[in-house]
Amino acid sequence: MLQPKKTNYRRAFKGRIKGETKAGAQLNFGQFGLKALEPERITARQIEAARRAITREMKRVGRVWIRIFPDLPVSKKPTEVRMGSGKGAPEFWAARVAPGRIMFEIDGVSEVTAREALRLGAAKLPIKTRFVQRIAE
Repeated sequence: MLQPKKTNYRRAFKGRIKGETKAGAQLNFGQFGLKALEPERITARQIEAARRAITREMKRVGRVWIRIFPDLPVSKKPTEVRMGSGKGAPEFWAARVAPGRIMFEIDGVSEVTAREALRLGAAKLPIKTRFVQRIAE
């Protein structure tokens, strides 16, 4: 699963995801992509599950690019623990995804296969997404 090798801080603030994405709204690598339409935190497990679904549908033909990285440590306190006594330990890693962000790109397969692969990948994610395609120049 994806996670950073090293971070400056062990725990992070929750923060809010506001506005459209600043970067990563265009297809840079592949012919087809999966674009986020809602702001949400996507966990490393969800990214990996989507990647597996996409790769399996493509039958390992073509190439997949993951354009988001889980660099946000999400902490949780154990169940039935009283209030106070500090913040909980980091539980999992997540990526902040703003609307308009391209999350996955694929290339080397037909449009029909790409649509189906990205549809299956999108089913593993907690947000609404859209299939995007590079316009032929």
